[in-house]
Amino acid sequence: MAADAAGLRPGLVVAGHGRHVLVEAAGGERLICHPRGKKNQAVVGDRVRWKLSHDEGTIEQIEPRRNLFYRQDEIRTKSFAANLDQVLVLIAAEPEFSESQLARALIAAEAERIAPLIALNKSDLGEAFERAWRRLQPYRDMGYPMLRLALRQSGAADREQLLQRLQGKTTLVLGPSGAGKSTLINLLVPGAAAQTGEISQALNSGKHTTTSTTWYWMDPQRSTALIDSPGFQEFGLHHIEPARLAQLMPDLRPHLGQCRFYNCTHLHEPGCAVLAAVDSDAGSHPITAHRHRIYRDLFEELSQPARY
Repeated sequence: MAADAAGLRPGLVVAGHGRHVLVEAAGGERLICHPRGKKNQAVVGDRVRWKLSHDEGTIEQIEPRRNLFYRQDEIRTKSFAANLDQVLVLIAAEPEFSESQLARALIAAEAERIAPLIALNKSDLGEAFERAWRRLQPYRDMGYPMLRLALRQSGAADREQLLQRLQGKTTLVLGPSGAGKSTLINLLVPGAAAQTGEISQALNSGKHTTTSTTWYWMDPQRSTALIDSPGFQEFGLHHIEPARLAQLMPDLRPHLGQCRFYNCTHLHEPGCAVLAAVDSDAGSHPITAHRHRIYRDLFEELSQPARY
């Protein structure tokens, strides 16, 4: 853990709980660090500079981030992780996934220029899976990469398929409760449950469950990483301006700049190229009525005045 002239050492934030974070030093050692000041702004994935103080540390600097994946509702901001290569959105045939929540996660990734990957779990459920797979057709048409998984059944086959997509990258795994996130983590990171318990104990959370975001290395070389986050029910996008929303939806984006009015909201205006493409067979970039409804609902939500 070599320090510079100011006593600062490089580190990686690998977990957090409340005001405490767990920092991995350059040699692989991990120790609890506290932020300097009242507010902890470091998140999992942050590269930091920290100073040793007895058997713990103090975070003195956060290195500039490539990106930050987060959600924001009317009241608070929830940061998931920083410096990501991709976001793996894991959903399942059962319980039925929310397309609105899927769309919100993809928009948040687009906003930070983070590559998304969609995985649909429980392919062993037959017709229920095929029904869910058909629901995802618009996303395949948009070019989103997509995997079919049966995490409790296929084991080695799923692991190989996932490894090909994850190799050499830092990936945040995001998904609702019941989608199979814990199964996926344990498949790819043997001993992850024990590691989570150790981290929880170190951070005094007292729980061996995912109450905060946690970083796992997938290989001894520490070149491939998975970041597990708590399941989400709500995914606010209040950090995105309504006028920017259409640019972050790949099916709407090709039609922008072709409307009659330069400030078109794509909701009701005459001569709107987006509205003309909804459920239209013409052109190579169709927009389903359901996807436009998601856009409309989000636009209206983001246009509401802030409540204080």
